[in-house]
Amino acid sequence: MNDPFTAARDFIRREGRVLEQRLFSTVFEGAPSNGVVDALRAYQNDDGGFGHGLEPDKRCPLSLPIDVEMALDAFAAAGAVEQSMVTRACDFLASVAAPDGAVPLAFASIEDYPHAAHWSDWAYQPGLNPTAGLVGRLHGLGIEHSWMAPAAAWCWSSLEARIPDEAHELGEVLVFLEHSPDSGRAGATAALVRDALADARWFRLDPADPEYGVTPLHVAPRPDSRWRSLFADPIVEGHLDRLAHDQQPDGGWPLTWEPPSTASTLEYRGIETLRALRVLSAYGHLRR
Repeated sequence: MNDPFTAARDFIRREGRVLEQRLFSTVFEGAPSNGVVDALRAYQNDDGGFGHGLEPDKRCPLSLPIDVEMALDAFAAAGAVEQSMVTRACDFLASVAAPDGAVPLAFASIEDYPHAAHWSDWAYQPGLNPTAGLVGRLHGLGIEHSWMAPAAAWCWSSLEARIPDEAHELGEVLVFLEHSPDSGRAGATAALVRDALADARWFRLDPADPEYGVTPLHVAPRPDSRWRSLFADPIVEGHLDRLAHDQQPDGGWPLTWEPPSTASTLEYRGIETLRALRVLSAYGHLRR
């Protein structure tokens, strides 16, 4: 590929969902963000939650917290918030939360539909993943909702009791800490998270490691990310080189896990391709 950016763009246009096509146009071509909002609207259910495989590893049409998280990420990437859509999503989270405010990633309803093997009963328990990440994302978007205060209190209580030892969970905690209004408390807790991250399960610090995992570029996707300072320059540069190297001949990026179908594989490759483009462009590692 003489032009990796154009090859990736063409992959998204050829194989990606309407949502990723709209996001690409907004992020890289200056298109209005209303196209992203309209694409997200198709995934929102009457109960306010998002479903229909917005997170493509399960083909469940019912609302799930993980799909709400994906919707919030899309709003953030587009730089737009449709207040009524997000408020309805928060109403859904409140309706499925435990009495203390915590929510799980998913529910057993996904078992009635095709889903990746890693989606199982571990995901049905309320936890910091995704509660902390959801609260953090909502704070980042400037959203206020009655569910957020008890959910945040539960997150603080959980972190006081135990710092997680799993990378996905720690990533959600870092989103929560980044956007927390209590900056002093967040800074003190971030030091504990930093210490836990290096040895966390599913954290991939070595750029040469080809296995699935959370990398420094997931934690700090931009050079101005709050958590960029957690990682030495050679580590970040190594991961940027690896990310650029992993682009496939068809222009898209590969997956390191097994989705449940051909459609979900292409959908997730579109998501990962857009993520790679955004990260490499932000760090100046991809010429357009």
